Amino acid sequence: MTTSATAPPRGAGESAPSFGTGPRLRRRLAGLGLLLAVLAACAALSIAVGSRSIAPADVWSSLVAPDGDESSTIVHALRLPRTLLGAVVGVALGVAGVLMQSHTRNPIADPSLLGVAYGAACAVVLSIFLLGLTDVSTYVWFAIGGALAASVAVFAVASGGSRGPTPVTLLLAGAAMSAMLSAVTSAVVLLDESSLEVYRFWRIGSLSGRPEGVTAQVLPFVAAGLVLALAGSRGMNALALGDDVAASLGHRVRLVRASGVAAIALLAGGAVAAAGPIGFVGLVAPHAARAVTGPDHRWLVPYAALCGAALVLAADVAGRVVRGSGEVEAGIVLAVLGGPFFVALARRRRLIEL
Repeated sequence: MTTSATAPPRGAGESAPSFGTGPRLRRRLAGLGLLLAVLAACAALSIAVGSRSIAPADVWSSLVAPDGDESSTIVHALRLPRTLLGAVVGVALGVAGVLMQSHTRNPIADPSLLGVAYGAACAVVLSIFLLGLTDVSTYVWFAIGGALAASVAVFAVASGGSRGPTPVTLLLAGAAMSAMLSAVTSAVVLLDESSLEVYRFWRIGSLSGRPEGVTAQVLPFVAAGLVLALAGSRGMNALALGDDVAASLGHRVRLVRASGVAAIALLAGGAVAAAGPIGFVGLVAPHAARAVTGPDHRWLVPYAALCGAALVLAADVAGRVVRGSGEVEAGIVLAVLGGPFFVALARRRRLIEL
């Protein structure tokens, strides 16, 4: 008489999936090192380049041993806070773009599809119109609140069906919410001139003119979003196989989607509140990262974070040098560069689905 042992459930006793071995692991680690070097170079240029250029030696001495001279004051009071803000905004938008494209399975999706930017804009305009706020450091909290509220509303509407939130319902709910919030914002700025003036500058998307403390204000939200994104990487890998397959592998699909939407709201909400709706970072950075990492979110998230930070800083530096006497906002530079990329991406038929 023979006995048969019951096979253990899938995944029982297995070790966690590896991050790659051999040439693939070396290539990914080398890519991370290269991205860190590029980001460091962009940060150095962001500190050194401007209406008054500072020599690299003076930048270094101002950072390690500030002596209160003109160069040191410029570095610590203006350039360094702006560089840190650009890096935080780029990291947030890059990771939010990865999550948005993965959750909607749409390669040309960016975080604005959840209504985050429109929610933040509507909250900013209403705070100016109803409360008379004009200080960026004050209405940044309203921007974060509006972004989070819009994302929660979109997720609630998308979850109304029997199957819960799906890529299609998220896109449809986000489009409807964006249209409604945009209409409210337009109505307010037409009624109030002061709201229009503040909104016009904020809507462009820029790192200039932001108070020094704004980075510290949004950093906790961005950090929380990054933690959620990294923690949900394995769940996102499973969702890429389909909701039914992910559920059969033991993942709670609704929880994975809810945590992903929360991460998008925190990341994009913090970035938009601090710098305005800077576009195309959430579209370009994920594809640049995916070209090296493939679809594995455990690598894709950190790669997209570094790509996004470098992209925002590079655009900000380019905006300072493209005009002799002034500067072009980073949002405009990215729109000019991102437009052709978007068209080329839309024409690549093999990227229609993720």
